[in-house]
Amino acid sequence: MDETFEKATVDVTELDGVTFTRITVDPGWVWSEHYGSVIGAESCPQRHRLFVLSGEMTVEMDDGTRETLRAGDVSVIPPGHDAWTEGEEQAVFLDIDPGRGGEHDARRERDD
Repeated sequence: MDETFEKATVDVTELDGVTFTRITVDPGWVWSEHYGSVIGAESCPQRHRLFVLSGEMTVEMDDGTRETLRAGDVSVIPPGHDAWTEGEEQAVFLDIDPGRGGEHDARRERDD
């Protein structure tokens, strides 16, 4: 499934119960302005497991803490954040959602 929003393209693929979402955002993209306003949210309600493929993106948590992610970075971002591109280059990142199977497997491994 591919979707296009203002300043963003989203490509979703599912493999073995895991959802991989490649998100490409243009310079000047701001989550709260270009997507949050569409869904009526001031901050993102989702948890993300990100791998940044190219470009730079800054994430700001509701408590004001910030982190700038660059190509090659991986990060887990909890709900309650805004984000925006940095500089004049697109940012491309992969959001990995293991789904119920992946979370169940992780719990099982901790219990062993």
